[in-house]
Amino acid sequence: MSSKLKGEQSQTESAVEPRIIAAEDHAITPDKIDKDALFVLKKLSDAGFCGYLVGGGVRDLYLAKTPKDFDISTDARPGQLRKLFPNSNTIGRRFRLVQVFFKGGKTIEVSTLRSLSEHDLDGPEAVLAPNNTFGTLSEDARRRDLTINSLFYEIENNTIIDYVNGIKDLDNAVIRMVGDPVRRIHRDPVRMLRAIRHSARNNFTIEKASWRAITKNCDKLKQCPPSRLRDEILKDLYSGTSAPWFRHAVKSGIFTSLFPLYKDLIASSDHSAGSPISQLTNIFTTVDRINTLAQKKKIHRQPDYVLFALLLIPWVEHQFQIFSIPRKGTPLFKLSKLIRAEIDNTIGIDLNLRRSLRQEIVNLLTNLSLLIHNKEDGNWPKWLTKKSYFPKTVLFYNLFTEATTGIPVPQHFLETTPPAQRFKQIRRGHGCRTRPSFSTQTKGGIFGFKK
Repeated sequence: MSSKLKGEQSQTESAVEPRIIAAEDHAITPDKIDKDALFVLKKLSDAGFCGYLVGGGVRDLYLAKTPKDFDISTDARPGQLRKLFPNSNTIGRRFRLVQVFFKGGKTIEVSTLRSLSEHDLDGPEAVLAPNNTFGTLSEDARRRDLTINSLFYEIENNTIIDYVNGIKDLDNAVIRMVGDPVRRIHRDPVRMLRAIRHSARNNFTIEKASWRAITKNCDKLKQCPPSRLRDEILKDLYSGTSAPWFRHAVKSGIFTSLFPLYKDLIASSDHSAGSPISQLTNIFTTVDRINTLAQKKKIHRQPDYVLFALLLIPWVEHQFQIFSIPRKGTPLFKLSKLIRAEIDNTIGIDLNLRRSLRQEIVNLLTNLSLLIHNKEDGNWPKWLTKKSYFPKTVLFYNLFTEATTGIPVPQHFLETTPPAQRFKQIRRGHGCRTRPSFSTQTKGGIFGFKK
């Protein structure tokens, strides 16, 4: 163990010895680390501080994957970090993170090692440390969510520091919560979502105690802020591994905790072709394909409301028979109002979906029924082709078709510039057909009007 590591341990932790994985026993090397993250680590070291690559960055590099983020922990305090990195910003209230900015909009997050009392190993009555947040390497490792996310890599000796047997779990393809799973879930139920997320992404098995705690405490997700649940769900929807995530979520009971409107439908469903579970599995598989394609081809992702609308297809058909019974005009309009009311009172509240997103979902579902019943004649309704939302309705129809028949969506549909992006282009002056409010070409005029 390095002198820095020994020096940072408190007397109460003297019995906690980490496993040190030497350079020759793992494949992580400094040249595999993002150059900007490496710059931060070297600058911390040159200034006399300890700096470690932590969490998902170490996990993914150990598994020979490319990390999405390179987060860093250090014994330097936020104020010291701000002085060391002028191009930075401090975020957070109780525990502050320092964001170090680089060219191209890249951000490296640097956190000060956190204390064990910051979380709950000693129970809810535990007294916070005098500094309220700052701790040692051992404490920081044991307050994290999963063992595979609690590893530290340091560039000085090219070693991995492991306080929680995370390397063993990586080698054995196991997901395990740090500490007592039940207590950890009670303090932050979102940890259940992280467990099944990493199980799905890495094809790992969740160990028995953690899995049992998850299945028995799914209802605790209701205690979390709806907006936080929404953001966590979106991470999985855009991950490219939402289909295996869905299987874990259904088996554990988490899916119906996140989407209560599916509770009765899932409970009465089997895995046969055409069942709600089978339909949702196909939908998630489609979502994974288009998101993987978007990342590979570097094209834009589909908006959130498209993915949420896809997930509601089996429910809305079961509840309203919107796709099996042809409707148009006033009956369809009235039905759209009923769907909107149901969404407002269920998923809209449960996930804090903004009003405009809810309406976009309803529009897609309602117009999809029109396209389904008019495709038989080989023509789309002329009035619909003239609507501004027609292109995204056709895309949604193709996504629906892929989920039901397996026929892939033509790539040119996925490459279409979304409305939000077109608006940005117009604001920048690309394709703008109107004069600005202050017209320099109108003599004696202002706001485009003559005197």
